[in-house]
Amino acid sequence: MEFIQTLLANQLVVSILLSALPLVFIILMVLVVLYTEMKVAAHIQDRVAYMRTGWHGVLQPIADMLKLLQKEDIIPTKADKLLFRAAPFIAFTGTYVAYAVLPFSSIYIGSNINLGAFFLVAAGSLVVIGILMAGWASNNKWSLFGGVRSAAQMISYEIPTALAVIIAVMITGSLNLQEVTKFQDGGIGNWLVFGGPLPWMQKLMLMPFTVITFFILFVASIAEVNRTPFDLPEAESELVQGFNTEYSGMRFAMFYLSEYANLFTVSAVVVSLFLGGWSSPFGAFMSGPVWGVFWFTSKAFLFILIQIWIRWTLPRLRVDQLMYVSWKVLTPWLFVCIFAVGLILVI
Repeated sequence: MEFIQTLLANQLVVSILLSALPLVFIILMVLVVLYTEMKVAAHIQDRVAYMRTGWHGVLQPIADMLKLLQKEDIIPTKADKLLFRAAPFIAFTGTYVAYAVLPFSSIYIGSNINLGAFFLVAAGSLVVIGILMAGWASNNKWSLFGGVRSAAQMISYEIPTALAVIIAVMITGSLNLQEVTKFQDGGIGNWLVFGGPLPWMQKLMLMPFTVITFFILFVASIAEVNRTPFDLPEAESELVQGFNTEYSGMRFAMFYLSEYANLFTVSAVVVSLFLGGWSSPFGAFMSGPVWGVFWFTSKAFLFILIQIWIRWTLPRLRVDQLMYVSWKVLTPWLFVCIFAVGLILVI
């Protein structure tokens, strides 16, 4: 007991334990999302999903994880072995560090930095580097095509994401995600998607542009995580399995973990910027630090559910359609919204 107390008194040990909390959350969250996607996909396709591994297949994600742990770790003979080994961890790191600035409630946040929104956009670039490294290091043309596609796609959709963040920052006056959430506290009417807690005239004038920005940010977030209909980097009919074609075992699982962890991250960003984050939709009722965690995760999981629904409903876009949507539809609309919001705020 004294040994444990001595360890907990050491600031370094406490910091290491706290930094491991997001990893525990990510693993548990990914297991829940995998099971949810499995069941939602089955219902959409009018079939029964896994039913034998535990009650209604509830243990299937754990069985899949254990299976991947036992798989042979194969590295192609002509691959760049150092980059090949490092790529999955770099991709996962980009997702993992983003959890440091996500405000789960008014007190539960890893690092309450003033540039939280900017940090999230910057952290996403690490994922691009990891995926591009995986494609290049595999020494496989299909993997390289997938890596280059992914880099082009994620860079293209970083622009709409950054512009949408700018609009939220213009209205709230802060890049700190905790401050952005506090700005929207007080009930559903104060959420940024509905114009925020501004005078009614400004609120009504802002609302069309905040709704458009919210919708565009949601679309861009789906493209950021390479999900259908924007899953061009992993197009099985064209690229076998895309950038992770040559990966197996735990390294393949790291890419898988990164994708699903990123699914929560982008949903959390949308929720924090436009849907009040951890704030209760009922104002002071059902609010507080513990309720904040409930509201934040519930809103984020609602968007994850919508993304799963979209994945199993819409077909994959072509590459030219993907780029067209980003550069000729979303980006011009966001410039219009930035101009309009700036004009309304100075009136």
